Amino acid sequence: MANNHRTCQVCGKSLPANQLIHAAVIRPAIVDVIRREVPQWSDDGDICLNDLNQFRNRYIQNILESEKGELTDLEDEVLQSLMDHDILASNVEEEIEEAVTFGERLSDRMASFGGSWAFIIVFACVMLAWITLNSVTLLSRPFDPFPYILLNLVLSCLAAIQAPVIMMSQNRQEAKDRLRSQHDYQVNLKAELEIRQLHQKVDHLLSHQWERLVEIQRVQLELMNDLRNRKG
Repeated sequence: MANNHRTCQVCGKSLPANQLIHAAVIRPAIVDVIRREVPQWSDDGDICLNDLNQFRNRYIQNILESEKGELTDLEDEVLQSLMDHDILASNVEEEIEEAVTFGERLSDRMASFGGSWAFIIVFACVMLAWITLNSVTLLSRPFDPFPYILLNLVLSCLAAIQAPVIMMSQNRQEAKDRLRSQHDYQVNLKAELEIRQLHQKVDHLLSHQWERLVEIQRVQLELMNDLRNRKG
């Protein structure tokens, strides 16, 4: 079993071969990052997966810092998720609803009702009944005679209460939209970084395979030349 163990040239630990990556298959961009901290790095050695993931994370961090400058907390979370192989996609609505207070829930329902046809119909019926009672039914002794000063006071109070309630609901909706946009930014940024890494990996593998094919072709040509020399 000891023969299947090799040493990581970064941390110096002896690990099984399936937990190590050969240096030759690592992308040159990441190798440059490793060489800055590991002067004794050799293309013939190996590196463990934990150390390789750390250097990949530093490489991505360098890319973001060169393109965006100082990293924000959102970008730090993306880098951490890349390093931990976590999934950023989540149901934002559930996260928001879990933190909603009773007042916020009440303001949403009041704003939803205040902006519906049901409210308009009920409001119109109440006004019509109020005017009818004070103009026809209670003509001898109306409690709010024309020009309906009490009705104007009620409407003013209703508007004064309804306006801040609607503003509370709008502020909560803006907070929802802000959280959604931040979440979308994190997901898009992680997807962009993952795609960039995949492109680099594919390019590196293709160039590595091309070198192998060229080497195989060279060996075949040498064998053919040997065969010709023997026949001659």
